[in-house]
Amino acid sequence: MTLPAFPTHGRDRNASRFHRLGAAACACICALALSIGALGTPLAAYGDEDDSAQTDSAQTEDAQTSADDSGADVIAIDQSTAVVSATSGYHLVATITNRSDQDLPAGTLSVSTNASYTFVSRTDIQDWADGQASIPTPNELGSVQVPALAVGESATVSLDVDSAQTALAAIVTWGPKPLRIAYQPQDGTGEFLHTFLTRSSDGLSMQQTPAMGLTVAMPLTSDQWQVDDETIDGLVSGDADDEAATAVTLGSDDSKAVKAREQAFANHPMLQVVADPSYLNAVQMPPKVAGVTQPGAFDITDYAAYGDADAYTQAGVSTDMWNADAAQSLYREALGDESASAAAYAWQGERDWSAQALNQAAQQGYDTVIASSSFDQSETDTVHTGTYVVHTDAGDVTVLSEQRELGKLAKGQALSETAAAETTDAGLLARFMAQSAFYQMEQPYTSRNLLVTLDANADAEWIEQLMGAVEQASWLTLTDLDTMATADVYDELGMEQVDNGEQAATDALEGTLSTLSATRNDITRLSTAILDDTDDGNADTQNGESTSADEWIAMLLDTHDDMALHALGAADGSAARTRMTEGMQLLSSSLLGAVTITPSESVTVVSESAQMPVTVDNTLPYAVRVRVSSLTDSMQIVTSRLADVTVPANGEEQVTFTIRVSTSGSATATIALQDRDGNAFGATQNTPITSVLRISDMSGFVIIGFAVLLGALGLWRQFHRKKDANA
Repeated sequence: MTLPAFPTHGRDRNASRFHRLGAAACACICALALSIGALGTPLAAYGDEDDSAQTDSAQTEDAQTSADDSGADVIAIDQSTAVVSATSGYHLVATITNRSDQDLPAGTLSVSTNASYTFVSRTDIQDWADGQASIPTPNELGSVQVPALAVGESATVSLDVDSAQTALAAIVTWGPKPLRIAYQPQDGTGEFLHTFLTRSSDGLSMQQTPAMGLTVAMPLTSDQWQVDDETIDGLVSGDADDEAATAVTLGSDDSKAVKAREQAFANHPMLQVVADPSYLNAVQMPPKVAGVTQPGAFDITDYAAYGDADAYTQAGVSTDMWNADAAQSLYREALGDESASAAAYAWQGERDWSAQALNQAAQQGYDTVIASSSFDQSETDTVHTGTYVVHTDAGDVTVLSEQRELGKLAKGQALSETAAAETTDAGLLARFMAQSAFYQMEQPYTSRNLLVTLDANADAEWIEQLMGAVEQASWLTLTDLDTMATADVYDELGMEQVDNGEQAATDALEGTLSTLSATRNDITRLSTAILDDTDDGNADTQNGESTSADEWIAMLLDTHDDMALHALGAADGSAARTRMTEGMQLLSSSLLGAVTITPSESVTVVSESAQMPVTVDNTLPYAVRVRVSSLTDSMQIVTSRLADVTVPANGEEQVTFTIRVSTSGSATATIALQDRDGNAFGATQNTPITSVLRISDMSGFVIIGFAVLLGALGLWRQFHRKKDANA
């Protein structure tokens, strides 16, 4: 979506001029400091560092412009202090790996910063992360020895810097500072990594500015849904109770992740957990959540883009399965509290929110939706509150749009391919805190509320790291989704201003809907054209309760539709969608495959006619009334065509076909099952038929007698033939 541009009132030109002046002044100060250091005059910035430390620092500065991007492969940040306060000190754990083709001697890992530097633009901070900016880092925090490394070998080292260390104490302004990590073996080329040290305002004697609002939300759902085959078997055999809700289950890995994340959720109550209510039903102890989203994480954006509600209904997914009322109902079921309620938020699916998708969300009761950063593609001078209002035909929808850079980092994505430090969680977190601090410094007195969302599969460790760092950040204040939804709206849009997102529905989605429709039709066909509609008998479940055929069919359809909902909530090509689709195919094939033809032996016919028995077996819990068809591949050996049969529940019944032959020979009879509408189902059976025609009745003797008579007459004429007079 492209939003209207907002006037900058000359801010870019003025800012650019000030930025250039600031950068020039900073460079002059750093050059002066280095010159004084070279003359031997001790500087506060260097503190109690010895001459060798100063030399190492100078060497790393010289190597800064010559080292290549391979530092990402050599140095990896395992842990680092994301927010530096007056008492925290700075701690770093890094792994150095020998990626070269020769052994490396022992070396040194040094860490340095620039205590007085202030990033002046987004380009400035990105260039540093990419290893392209030549910012001096004269303030060394410390160094640590690295052992000799054989080819492919790694070593993990740690550095602990006390809060009273001179270089840390030299930082008198809060915000992000450039941090350089350099590895220098005794012999060979050094490698470096650019990351950030972000100082909070804690303990600094400077004016405090208002904190920027940050809402951190996380969808609680799964992409690891499994189908319980035992439940499917129990439903088909009639032994199960109403187990539609348990046919779709969490995988074992997902169940373990739930337990680990529960503690993280409890430790950070301001994390806005928005749960798929079907997920809450699948766990033993549902965690406290800030709201609920579409059941099964149903993809409204796909639904709107496909534009065929009937196709979804035929597949088993109607709107009353995923609307806001359904979400509330499932939420109450999970909590076991009929009076419970939670705010409903529609979470964005695989596609962008389009005008049609927002209209659908509003129609289904979702007046607030969560959007990715793609909702607002416009470039603005500074970040702004991500709250929009879109006027749709079904009513106003509040759109909460994620901030692009912070959102990517929170999901474990580097902001560029060359940001070498952002390949680990610690590196990503350092950039997240630096970036958020920079955003607050851009407009320190402007009220803003940004949105960041985590991935649904974010692990407990990452949640703890990110939320713990944000809670320590003096420049951020955590807010909830309701606060953001009611914040001053950044812009109001009509549907005509929202990109329609005309993305053609993929073949994969169309194929999935077609498969789901076919499997559901099989269950419906079982009910209307295979089960004996004259049988009012009930089947007993494992708990001894009696279930009618109609109730059983309803259970089957509920199970199918539950799998269909989760299939359409999963991404195209995902393992979860494949598993759900295969589960529905298993249910369908198991039901229709429960009525079978028992294989029969070959039939030998020694007369003009014979009987061919066919046994039909039914393992369903209810009687069936079907047709059996027989068709041979010969015109001289044929069978009767159809036979109707009623087979009791968990029983078998036999029908008989008449075979008629007119000559000796062989043929194959193909035996198939048909429903009462004449549509075939199940597996066919082939029965060989061999004809050995014998004279075994009066008609045969009459034929032979007539042949003898004709032969005798022919002989008589041969002997009594008159000669021609002209011969």
